[in-house]
Amino acid sequence: MNYALKGALLSGLGFPGLGQIVLKHYKRGVALMFVVFGCLLVIALEAIQKAFTIVEKITSGGAVDMSRITEAATQGAATSESLITKLAFFLIIVFWNIGVIDAYRIGKKKDIEQRLASKASDEKD
Repeated sequence: MNYALKGALLSGLGFPGLGQIVLKHYKRGVALMFVVFGCLLVIALEAIQKAFTIVEKITSGGAVDMSRITEAATQGAATSESLITKLAFFLIIVFWNIGVIDAYRIGKKKDIEQRLASKASDEKD
């Protein structure tokens, strides 16, 4: 498998930055991973905060019954996502695409270098 395809698949199907790391561009790979992990952390914290709010609503009135659980869950799901969560999702999509394109570009350069080196060694022989 050529470098371009390998890098793009690892960054696209694996995790953003993984293709760069395999292609030995460590700083780029770690930077992409850092941004995406940060965005995932923001989304997870928002979800946990929303879950705690729902649990608080359920347990605030004393006895817990199914109607209170259903009502709290429906209200929690009906509230729109925050701007921060939407921005985090957007950044994940953007940086995931950047990771795939960049890994493909780096791999393409390596493929060309390898082909030229192979051609030069064939000409020597």
